[in-house]
Amino acid sequence: MSEENYLITRALRTIDIEYRAIGELRSRLDNSFVQACELMLACTGRIVVMGMGKSGLIGRKIAATLSSTGSPAMFVHPGEASHGDLGMITDHDVVLAISYSGTAAEIMTILPVIKRKGVPLICLTGDPQSAMATTANVHLDGSVQEEACPLGLAPTTSTTVALVLGDALAMALLEARGFTPEEFAFSHPGGRLGRRLLLKVRDVMHAGEAIPRVGPQTLLSEALLEISRKGLGMTTVVDAEGVLRGVFTDGDLRRTLDSGKDIHKTRIQDVMSVHSKKIQENALATEAVLMMQENRIYTLLVTDASQALTGVIRMHDLLQANVV
Repeated sequence: MSEENYLITRALRTIDIEYRAIGELRSRLDNSFVQACELMLACTGRIVVMGMGKSGLIGRKIAATLSSTGSPAMFVHPGEASHGDLGMITDHDVVLAISYSGTAAEIMTILPVIKRKGVPLICLTGDPQSAMATTANVHLDGSVQEEACPLGLAPTTSTTVALVLGDALAMALLEARGFTPEEFAFSHPGGRLGRRLLLKVRDVMHAGEAIPRVGPQTLLSEALLEISRKGLGMTTVVDAEGVLRGVFTDGDLRRTLDSGKDIHKTRIQDVMSVHSKKIQENALATEAVLMMQENRIYTLLVTDASQALTGVIRMHDLLQANVV
């Protein structure tokens, strides 16, 4: 067997072992899982996740997933907990402790204090008869037939199963809480999803002096200077009272030149478009994207609730804001 085939065979063996373990996990989901979810749903504080070593790394990820999907959580290192960090846990919290052996010394040291505080304890272990499992209010069975590690030493299959169980808890809680995409966005304002769900047109548009403006009687040659000054590839046309009368874009300019009109004699009102697309400033930026795509345009005028012009937004602005 070539080295390449050998490596792929070893990789497939790992995937197969972990795949089977996840399949076996399905048959073990029972009322204990429901009880764990109920404790977490009833929690008025935080879900405190604990774990040592690889279980701790999995615990950090579980805590992060819970927090971002509507179940406030934090990770507390068991070793640090016995040296003062145990004070971070209140009687409003729920503890989720992870240890495959169910005998992690650092966790066992602090379990009596957690129990004395009256804090509900959920333990995720690979041994239902372990000290942690029998101490817990609820035990989640994360046992596996074998680790993917050929030496049977490195936590591999067991950590995968623990992670899947954590995700299962988080997603069950998410749906039970009726958690929405908008709520998810508030936890992820810096990500693309957050921007898509939170960013308003007014946050991206060009406003104030940045809006190109000319009067209806302005010569086309002067309007072109305004377009060049503002750099948006268009200009709005407003009357003396500030009422929007039309818009003149690059497309209008091409049609005007094709018709042979003299830019030094032609008034903007004679060549402007009077039926321009508009969007409310409080609309989501994603709505502006859809409107531009549906109408095959690259610029929208922005108005307030009274239909007064307040800005201009371009597809380029939306691309820069990572909305598209």
